[in-house]
Amino acid sequence: MTRLQITSLVALCALSVSLSAQDPLPPPRPVPADHPLISRIAFGSCSTQNDPLPILKTVLEWEPELFIYLGDNIYGDTRDMQLLQQKYDRMAAKKEFISLRAAVPTIATWDDHDYGENDAGREFPFKAESKEIFLKFWNEPADSVRRSREGIYTSYRFTDPTTRKVLQIILLDTRTFRDPPLRNPFSSWKNDYLPDTNPEKTLLGETQWTWLEQQLREPADLRIIGSSIQLAHEYNGWESWTNFPLELMKMVRLISTTRANGVVFISGDVHWGELSVLKAPGCYPLYDLTASGLNRDWENVEPNRRRLQRLPFRNAGNRMVRTPDHSVPHPRHDRPSPSPPNRPAVRPVLLKIAPTGKRPRRISQRLSARDFRSVRFQENRNSSTTVSSGRPSL
Repeated sequence: MTRLQITSLVALCALSVSLSAQDPLPPPRPVPADHPLISRIAFGSCSTQNDPLPILKTVLEWEPELFIYLGDNIYGDTRDMQLLQQKYDRMAAKKEFISLRAAVPTIATWDDHDYGENDAGREFPFKAESKEIFLKFWNEPADSVRRSREGIYTSYRFTDPTTRKVLQIILLDTRTFRDPPLRNPFSSWKNDYLPDTNPEKTLLGETQWTWLEQQLREPADLRIIGSSIQLAHEYNGWESWTNFPLELMKMVRLISTTRANGVVFISGDVHWGELSVLKAPGCYPLYDLTASGLNRDWENVEPNRRRLQRLPFRNAGNRMVRTPDHSVPHPRHDRPSPSPPNRPAVRPVLLKIAPTGKRPRRISQRLSARDFRSVRFQENRNSSTTVSSGRPSL
């Protein structure tokens, strides 16, 4: 063997090792598989394949054990399935995305833009083809039940073998079966929809509702339900569960009648972050933590009287507005690393699930204050940041 051949062989081996190190980790297998209990879960939504994703580097610094994509994971918006595949390929080639998937198992549901068309539902003619592209992109196992039924809804179980504590993660499909929402005849470019009380209309579809009831009757200590659209917020005319109030009431009744304890919702879609709580008769408070967007922004945050502390988190250049509490601990250190003046540390959206017998750590949010036009900041005497904001007209 010549020196040139040896050198080429070494180079090929090095390239093979490098590529192998960046291969995506396999996602958890859905139910009936049972996985070891995890405690650090990051999640987000709304990421265009055309822009950088620096927030994913911050996500990796927090060392999550699972990342949940909640929809609009790419911006496809096409009926050309070849073009949709090309847009997925562009996301797959992004270095930040490659690094995340190589280090952290990822699971996903979709929203309208990766489904294929803005605000689309069951009427979208290419939903079956789009589903195949979606499942291939997210490395869904060949024998997964997702491949044998309509829609992409699924669930996962994580169990501590010693304590038998169970975490259940449920990902809903809010696109495949959803009837067209009721359009606002006086709408212009925003707030397009009205609450629709037509009892014939559905958001999840009968089959998915039946499946969800079965899931909620399964024993679990904590249940995280991922919905691509918001559930617990105040109606504002954008796409959400509030446009289907009978379906929203059905969700509340289902949680109550199945006695499903520990339900927490996570959602995306709106390009800002907030924590909302729905207090409905006959059910414990339902919290909905919205994380959006990973590299998408929105100029105005809608009013929401169900928002905790009335404090929204608006995306501003891949960061979020800082909460009054500046002391979220970093997983690698006792306290956060110091930040430059007027530029708070960036933090990913992350759930910390406490071990048995300990109180849950609070939910943290990635935060910053740069370029936040719709909120006025004032410093009080103890130097914590306070925020005031007007209610924009609808």
